[in-house]
Amino acid sequence: MELSELIKTTQVDNVLLSCPLMPPVKGTLCITSHHLLLSAQCEEGQEKKEEEKLQLWLLHRNVDAVEKSVQNLGLYQSSRTKSFQQENRFTASSGTITLKCKDLQLIRLDIPGMEECLDIANSIEALSSLESVLLMYPFFFRPEGWKLEEGWCLYPLEDYYQTISADTDAWRLTTVNQDFTVSSSYPPLLIVPKAIDDESLRASANFRHGGRFPVLSYYHKKNGMALLRSSQPMTGPNGKRCKEDELLLNAVLDGGERGYIIDTRSTQAAKQARMRGGGTESKANYPHWKRLHRPLERGRSLQESFIKLMEACNEQSQNMDRWLSKLEASKWLSHVKEVLSTACLAAQCLEREEACVLVHGSEGTDTTLIVTALAQVILDPDCRTVSGFQALIEREWIQAGHPFHLRCAQAAYSHSRLKHEAPVFLLFMDCCWQLERQFPFSMEFNEHFLSSLIQNAYASEYGTFLCNSEKERCLYAVREKTHSLWCWMNHPSERRQFLNPLYERNPLVIWPSVEPQSVQLWTGFFLHWILPTDHITCAQAQIWRLVNFTVASCKDAEAAEHGLLCVDLPHSAVNSRRGNMPESKAPAPVS
Repeated sequence: MELSELIKTTQVDNVLLSCPLMPPVKGTLCITSHHLLLSAQCEEGQEKKEEEKLQLWLLHRNVDAVEKSVQNLGLYQSSRTKSFQQENRFTASSGTITLKCKDLQLIRLDIPGMEECLDIANSIEALSSLESVLLMYPFFFRPEGWKLEEGWCLYPLEDYYQTISADTDAWRLTTVNQDFTVSSSYPPLLIVPKAIDDESLRASANFRHGGRFPVLSYYHKKNGMALLRSSQPMTGPNGKRCKEDELLLNAVLDGGERGYIIDTRSTQAAKQARMRGGGTESKANYPHWKRLHRPLERGRSLQESFIKLMEACNEQSQNMDRWLSKLEASKWLSHVKEVLSTACLAAQCLEREEACVLVHGSEGTDTTLIVTALAQVILDPDCRTVSGFQALIEREWIQAGHPFHLRCAQAAYSHSRLKHEAPVFLLFMDCCWQLERQFPFSMEFNEHFLSSLIQNAYASEYGTFLCNSEKERCLYAVREKTHSLWCWMNHPSERRQFLNPLYERNPLVIWPSVEPQSVQLWTGFFLHWILPTDHITCAQAQIWRLVNFTVASCKDAEAAEHGLLCVDLPHSAVNSRRGNMPESKAPAPVS
């Protein structure tokens, strides 16, 4: 199929573009295979550069919903030479298209001509809902001077394994899933206990949902404890067991150690899953592992919460009580609190209880990944750097098999309700923002970095978040035919916009507060297109100017003193003040 066949009208003049917080602009609207463009009209005697004229450059994939309305303003005109049905037209008509985007932006287009309006709307609807991955823009995006292979090999699992093997020889890399026959959602390379051979791994995979046997997610160097992830065991109503799976988990423990299994389902949900063929690890077969249930919302419930949250954010009423009531009814902040609490529990087991942890829910591709990834951000200062966080996303979300294509098919505005959509990755990013807000000196990246990752997960020029698994990416040759998001984000001309100027590496564990007053709405994302942000942009620019000026002054002072150490750096002063005021309070021991 040619994408041009879906375009019914390529260009319309005198279209009025209206967006919140921006003055309306009239110009020429153009539709291409992947973008919607609007170039502003120049006033008489005025000339503008092409980039200044372009007011809208919207990826069709970013459109979540298209709402259209037409107005008939004229009278009928009949023709003597042609049939009444063919030539009877309105002398004046117009239409309005409202585009609700996955990045939560609202765009209104006033289009002269009813036919043109309907053609534009139908074209956008068709182009924004393409099913084939191969027709999406990353396979056509070719920026000048870039090489396709750049950025794809920045964070291989082998590099992460090397950091672990430098501390212990208890783990090994396995290629048991090299051809994706053991698990279709796992990558070809996995880190497993050295004492367990590949045949035992295959047996364990047959016992786990989707073949997702327990694998290493994170190694806590401080005390040698391990964080693992998997899917649920398929014990079924008859209580089946798998000795290889039991041996695998026991191999993680050293002697008389104990471990914790954090199940992200409720006890009742786990029992229901058992009747359907799933289940949990029994105390009799896993005596050294204690099971803790921490139910986290997923799937449809989480999607409904997102929808209600955006209804609250777009509430036109000036009544604060009504707005707060809608916000509370969405339960979004409750979900954020529960995820933070569960990740803290996993981190606490590793750090304070000095126990290994296995995390799983049902499939092990959603809430499981939120908990394991967030626990690493809490525990590991490397994961709070730009490159470390990118490596975490690559390892714990992309390679680990989070189904981005299914979960991010629609956002909060779509009228079609697909059963697989859910803002799981968005929820994780919201939790990371909560950490950034509570520990403003400990993260190298800023909220713009987090927002950009979300936007690229839903719609992007890059292939990083395409497909549902590494198996699908290999099938579509994503690494060979598309560009990597990391290549763009790490480019010197772009990287600075994602940095936190106040960052100072903090080697400590950061324990977030989950009290109601501590968990706040992420206004920088959910209200980005609703509330003005000019004052924030100006403040951030001023902070950068102060930091650059101070660093330059210190360098001049060092040069003047012939290399003597400058002790007056602002980061040091900030760090010393912070040192007298602990950033966090550790949670209570596990019960």
